[in-house]
Amino acid sequence: MSASIDWRARAATLSINGQAFVGGKYVPSQSGRTFDCINPATGRLLAKVAACDARDVDQAVSVARAAFASGVWSRMAPRDRKSRLAAFADLIASHSEELALLETLDMGKPIRDSLAVDLPLSAQCIRWYAEAIDKIYDEIAPTAPSAISLIRREPLGVVAAVVPWNFPLLMAAWKIGPILAAGNSIILKPAEQSPLTAIKLAELSAEAGIPDGVFNVLPGFGESAGRALGLHMDVDAVAFTGSTEVGKYFLQYSGQSNMKRVGLECGGKSPNIILADAPDLDAAATAAAWGVFYNQGEVCNAGSRLIVERSVKDQVVEKVMEVGRAIRVGDPLDPATEMGAMVDQTQTERVMDYIEKGRAEGAKLRLGGRRMEKEGCFIEATLFDDVTSNMTIAREEIFGPVLSAIAAKDIDEAVSIGNDTIYGLAAAVWTKDINKAFKASSTLRAGVVWVNCFDHGDISSPFGGFKQSGFGRDKSLHALEKYTELKATWIHLGQ
Repeated sequence: MSASIDWRARAATLSINGQAFVGGKYVPSQSGRTFDCINPATGRLLAKVAACDARDVDQAVSVARAAFASGVWSRMAPRDRKSRLAAFADLIASHSEELALLETLDMGKPIRDSLAVDLPLSAQCIRWYAEAIDKIYDEIAPTAPSAISLIRREPLGVVAAVVPWNFPLLMAAWKIGPILAAGNSIILKPAEQSPLTAIKLAELSAEAGIPDGVFNVLPGFGESAGRALGLHMDVDAVAFTGSTEVGKYFLQYSGQSNMKRVGLECGGKSPNIILADAPDLDAAATAAAWGVFYNQGEVCNAGSRLIVERSVKDQVVEKVMEVGRAIRVGDPLDPATEMGAMVDQTQTERVMDYIEKGRAEGAKLRLGGRRMEKEGCFIEATLFDDVTSNMTIAREEIFGPVLSAIAAKDIDEAVSIGNDTIYGLAAAVWTKDINKAFKASSTLRAGVVWVNCFDHGDISSPFGGFKQSGFGRDKSLHALEKYTELKATWIHLGQ
C-alpha cells in the first residue's frame, strides 16, 4: 500500500451509490424508503441506501428467474462464463483502492487490511472459480452394457446470498464465485451495516459482461429483505453467513416455504490450544493475540478462547498482553492503524456488556476493557485471565476484541474444554509432538483445525463448521456442491 495516498482526502471526494441493482440497472427501493449508512469511526453519514423489502425481492427474483430460464448465463458455454467471471475478478483488482476505501468507511476496519487482505483475496476467489468452470467433469456410472447412466451437475436456479458485515466484500466473493461459476442467478443481500462494496460490485459485474438479471443486489434489513428472500417460493437456495440465531431463522423459512436449500456459516467460539511443548511459545502467543484482535475481533473463527497448559500459562498470557498493548488503535484511514472501529454503536455496546459480565462473573481483567475516549466506536484490546468454561464470556460469541484465557492441565483437558461449546467452526493446537497434534486434530469438533498456526488457509481449502456453526462449505470445489443439483440420466440401450 502506497504510504503517499491521503486516504482522508480521497474519502472526501468519493462518490457513493446507495441504490439497489436489479436487471442490469441501479434502482431505488420500490417504497422509496432509505436507511442511513454511517461511518463507525466518525458517526457521520456516508450515504442514504435503498431499504428494500418484499416488493423489491419479488421483482429481483422474477428478473433473476427469467435470466436463468433464458439460458443467457445458465447455458452459456463454460469457456465463455469463465472469461466473463475472470474479467469480473480483474475489475475488482483494478478498482481495489476504491473498494478498499468503501470497505473501511463502511465498517471501520483499517485501510491497510482492506487493501492488503480483503481486496486481493476477493479478486483471487472470483478468479479461482472462473478457472474452475471448464475443468469440472460430469460422470458416467459403471452400469451393465445395456445402459448408460450420465451423472451431471446442474445449476439450482435463483440463489440468494445473505452476507455479514465483518468481511462484506470477501464473504460476498466466497458466495458469488461458486454461485455464478455453477450457472445460477444471484441475489446478493449485504448486511445493512455494510452495503457499499456490494452495490459497487454490481456495476463491475455488468462491465465484465455478466448478463442483465444474473447479478442483482438488494440492500435492506434482515427482517424485511432477508426474511422475504428466505420465505420466497421461487428462491431455490439461500447461502448465509452470520449469527447462529439468524441462521436458524433461515432454516425455519425454508420449511415454511418451498424447502429451499440452505447453506449456513454461522457463529464460533474457537479454542486456541497452546501446549507447553509448542515449537515457539512467543510465536504462539503472538498468533493468539492477533487471532482475536485482528479486524477488531469481528471474525467468526476468532480464537476467542485461549486454552493454555497450566505450566506455561502465565508466560503466554504475558506475551499476549505485550502484543495487545502495542496494537495501534485509531483512525481506520490512517495506514499505521492496526485495529479500527467496531462496526456500529449497537455492536460496541454489546461488546462492552460482555466485558462487564466478565468482571461480574469473576474473571480477572488483565488488559484493556474500556471504550476508548475518542470519536466513534473504539474498544481497547481486552484480555480476561482465570476464566472458567461456565462463564458467559467463555460460552457466547462476543464478536469483539475480547480474549478469555483458560488453564488446562494437559492435552486431554484442553481438548475437552475446547469441545465444550455449541459451536464448531475452527480450532488450533500448538505442539511439537506429532502424536498430540494428530490426536487433537482428530478429536476437536471443528470444521478447520490449525496446527502450529492460526487462521491460515487458501481458496483451495474448504471452510465451514460443525454443530451450531452451520453446515456446507465455502471455498474450494466443495462449495459448488451447495449450488448444484445432481441429475442422473439413465439411457436404456436394449439388448
